[in-house]
Amino acid sequence: MHEWGPFLADIWLFLIGFFLLYYAVADGADLGVGILSLFSEDDEARGFLMSTLHATWHGNQTWLVLLGGMLFGAFPLFYSLVLSSLYIPIVVMLFGLVFRGVAFEFRENSTHKYGWGLSFGLGSLIVTLAQGFALGGLLGGLEVHNGEFIGSVWGWFSPFSILVTAGVVAGYVMLGANYLIMKTVGDFQDRCYRVARTVSVVTLLIAVAVHVWTIALYPYVARKWTVYPDVLAVASFPALSVVAIVMYFRVLHKRRETAPLLWNAAIVLFSFIGLSIEMYPNMIPHVIHTGLTVSGAAASPPTLIFMLVVTAFLIPVILMYTAYEFWVFRGKTPHISIYHEAHENSFADERKTE
Repeated sequence: MHEWGPFLADIWLFLIGFFLLYYAVADGADLGVGILSLFSEDDEARGFLMSTLHATWHGNQTWLVLLGGMLFGAFPLFYSLVLSSLYIPIVVMLFGLVFRGVAFEFRENSTHKYGWGLSFGLGSLIVTLAQGFALGGLLGGLEVHNGEFIGSVWGWFSPFSILVTAGVVAGYVMLGANYLIMKTVGDFQDRCYRVARTVSVVTLLIAVAVHVWTIALYPYVARKWTVYPDVLAVASFPALSVVAIVMYFRVLHKRRETAPLLWNAAIVLFSFIGLSIEMYPNMIPHVIHTGLTVSGAAASPPTLIFMLVVTAFLIPVILMYTAYEFWVFRGKTPHISIYHEAHENSFADERKTE
């Protein structure tokens, strides 16, 4: 059974990567909407933004819990090292999730909605910043020796992680703007198109800078770009990302409503796979020493097989439920148009009374 160990570890790496990508796109769009709500013109507009997410945000956020459980079972060493080295950003992220979740539940029944709407936006920003610094700290390399973290508690904070965090913030806002294009109409949708164009350029510039910095940071990654046939693998997905970017700006220019979000997801997919191929087989890279590999971080083969059998039954159910949820709540969110119509009717009634 032991000869199946590396193969099973790669299967679980693929599964976790799939769910991580889904979370990044789905909840990333939610968090992007939350960040955009901080720039809303009034509390009514902020409430409208929250209403576009009200039916699906619970499900999107629970994928993070599923990811934590998968990592704990399949890669326990990686899980323990990440939690101990990125303790501060992870705890801050949890607090941000609490603020965001409470804001959703309390605002609707509160007579003072402004504070809860602000908590929704600030909680989304806090979660995004925490995730950005956690990702930047991980990509920047953790000080690991003999399976133990030996670095500083502030090792995740660096110029590189700041750049990565800026990219995560811009990327989530990009997803949020494209999500709102799909859910809104009229002037509000026009503003979302403008935001999407601007923030997309910023996101892509930061992504290119992070990619170049990563190649310069790790010699084994740079080597893959110069050695045949490795260069074919590492270059193929960035090339697909370029195609997706061209198509994204094309559909944005043609003012498509659903396609921008789909091509945005494709950009995230191809970029993530390309970066993963560059880093493989390391799960935790290190600038100088050998990082923690996929097979070295994996649990025992019997554990991986047991989890795989259970997951084989659960994943189809989860995916079918998620697809059904999005199908039920598809279409535009009419709240803001209804609000303006009701406001105009009320004003007309007052004029008639006078």
